[in-house]
Amino acid sequence: MTNDRMITEVVLPGVVEPDGLQVNRRAMPVPAAGQALIEVEATGISFAEQQMHHALYPGQPKFPFVPGYDLVGTVRAVGPGGDDALIGTRVAAVTKTGAWATYALVDIDALTPVPAGLDPAAAETVVVNGVTAWQMLRDADLEAGQTILVHGANGGVGTVLVQLGRHLGLRVIGTAAARHHAGLRELGVEPLDYRDPEMAARIRELSPGGVDAVFDPVAGPGVRTSYALLAPGGKLIVYGNAAAVGTGQSVAWVFVKLLARLYTWNALPNGHRVGFYNFWSGRRIRPTAFWRRLRTDLGTVLDLLRQGVIVPQIAARYPLTEVSAALAFAEARTRPGKVVLEP
Repeated sequence: MTNDRMITEVVLPGVVEPDGLQVNRRAMPVPAAGQALIEVEATGISFAEQQMHHALYPGQPKFPFVPGYDLVGTVRAVGPGGDDALIGTRVAAVTKTGAWATYALVDIDALTPVPAGLDPAAAETVVVNGVTAWQMLRDADLEAGQTILVHGANGGVGTVLVQLGRHLGLRVIGTAAARHHAGLRELGVEPLDYRDPEMAARIRELSPGGVDAVFDPVAGPGVRTSYALLAPGGKLIVYGNAAAVGTGQSVAWVFVKLLARLYTWNALPNGHRVGFYNFWSGRRIRPTAFWRRLRTDLGTVLDLLRQGVIVPQIAARYPLTEVSAALAFAEARTRPGKVVLEP
């Protein structure tokens, strides 16, 4: 692999509006030992990137950097000592940053094979979103016939989460704007309008004994309602802090207050279990086990996609060079699912 070719990448220079993203060209990178060069066929816009461009994502890199939390693509080169058999294989990977590019360097340990025949854009919808949904449901230790409440059921994680919940035999109540309710019903969800001031009362009507688990990506003041809706022994899983966007508060301070509240509730003697889902938990302490678990879980979700258990929810497809329009569209949340960038 020579370094005389060029790649296109998107740079986030600072806290900017979507039209402030920069599309740059630079020399093709060369993989080091333990790395692979991936030709990116699909990446996407998750809520993490939406937070990053407001400087609200915990632990994000210093500006400027290339965003892109995950990707699907084909291995074009491996570093010294790497397995040449990987070259030409289609893989998926969670990268956290760096995927908004035509080519990306990815650690070989992070690569998961993509089943033959899957559309890269379809596979992209379940990389970080599918692993998040699968791990949260598994760790919640639910049984068929139980009831869950999914806030943001029309989102990238939400649309996968409700489908996996139905696959596991769970009753799913989902909150979203009214315009998304018809699509959610098709997925087997009982939808409610998150803006309805009587939403909590309606949930109690649907599940008088409380719900067995709540999955909440919003947090903020509404997290109290999520907690109050739990059945005895119920579980509250918070996996985001969307309510912090636009508040002007320090992201670190908002996050610390949220964790303090959750840990306080967890100590109460009422049988409820409360936690914050962290995708990257364990990566620094047990990296080998972390990547092995991630590859296994992503492989499971991709196979469920192949089987048709999960129907990919693509909100829109954009070329990489139209990333500003894509980010603006994603933040408008007018269509369910994930916005996919196709380099």
